[in-house]
Amino acid sequence: MLRRILTLTAIFLVALPSVAFAQGRSFIRDTEIEETLRLYATPIFKAAGLDPQAVSVYIVSDNSLNAFVAGGQKLFINTGLLLKADTPEQVMGVIAHETGHIAGGHLSRVQDQLRNASAISILSTVLGVAAGVAAGRADVGTAAVIGGQNIAQRNFLAYSRTQESSADQAGVKFLTEAGISARGMRDFMEKLEGQELLSAANQDPYLRSHPLTTERVEFLENYVANSPLKDAKVSPALYERHARMRAKLYAFTNGLQMTLRQYPESDTSIAARYARAIGYYRDSQLQPALDRINDLIADEPENPYFAELKGQVLLEFGKANEAIEPLKKAVQQSDGAPLIRILLAHAELESNNADLLPDAKENLLAALSKERDNASAWRFRAITESRLNNQGEASLSQSEYSLLTGDRSAARYHAVQADRELKSGTAPWQRAQDILRATEPDKPN
Repeated sequence: MLRRILTLTAIFLVALPSVAFAQGRSFIRDTEIEETLRLYATPIFKAAGLDPQAVSVYIVSDNSLNAFVAGGQKLFINTGLLLKADTPEQVMGVIAHETGHIAGGHLSRVQDQLRNASAISILSTVLGVAAGVAAGRADVGTAAVIGGQNIAQRNFLAYSRTQESSADQAGVKFLTEAGISARGMRDFMEKLEGQELLSAANQDPYLRSHPLTTERVEFLENYVANSPLKDAKVSPALYERHARMRAKLYAFTNGLQMTLRQYPESDTSIAARYARAIGYYRDSQLQPALDRINDLIADEPENPYFAELKGQVLLEFGKANEAIEPLKKAVQQSDGAPLIRILLAHAELESNNADLLPDAKENLLAALSKERDNASAWRFRAITESRLNNQGEASLSQSEYSLLTGDRSAARYHAVQADRELKSGTAPWQRAQDILRATEPDKPN
């Protein structure tokens, strides 16, 4: 069965290797949430003179309040921060501050060395001090012994007070140029202010790596007080997106009873109804979930994310054939969002209908044209090509999947198979040669 390759429904969890996986860290992939964060970030990146498409934004499944930049133009935001941010402007304030670090060239030498590393490698580095202890690595063992993971994170991500002030100043400038009030940045700082008297172990990671000073707080207070944008708010549409994003994250990361307490039946907002639908699904109550999703679709028939959720719920409950129609609708309504295409291909494979294999392949090729590093897409393509009796392409796809998931020996094994099965000189054959070169065993000294 393919059902468990994707861990959650509307939210994909991309597990990290080794210790990071054991610690429960993972990336969340979700089209709706990613598009919301892009809407927040794009005007800020543009104001900073950055190409919005060149800055990668990653959502880390972690309840702590944190965000950080690492490996060049890669921004990591914890789900805990998104859940604790009351307004879009608070998230925008954090993004603006972190953009200030990018624009100011504040990344440490060690961070800069990760510029070409994958996001998973970077997050594994940030979280991986425990692995060093387990493996007896002296280079990280001392840090771990004297303070554990928090020490390593603080040293790796920490900025000086001067850099923090500089990032604040740049951040408010970017916000102002984008027509966004800096009040959100100030309000976010107020959330952190209450933790200053706590021990380091009880503080959110963001405060540990971004030292808060009286001067920083006063600067933001004065800036907001004298800004013509001090009372400005972003559009109601962004506030609605923010509410739905938080509801979605909350329902996926908490049990049904907690979700119903947070979003009781008396709350008839779309966000609350969305949360309850997800809550019932997560509690394995198919019909109550579908009833609520269908009500949402009736209210917003052009919303691709409600159709996506319906398709994924049906797929997860083994109703692949029924899942295909809403997922096709979601693909059309989302202008071919790659993650939704991958989901549709998953359903088409699960249907065991050979007539749908060409369509599954088309969806996967379209998704991979935009997200070449999506391991799930390569895994599903390997299955699709195998069922279509394209063994060379199946081996190459499985090799790509193994390479992306860190299994170099398996990547090499399948690349050898692809080399034998593909026509010499073709583009797929050339890619197999690239993988073979990249996975050559290290020669002994």
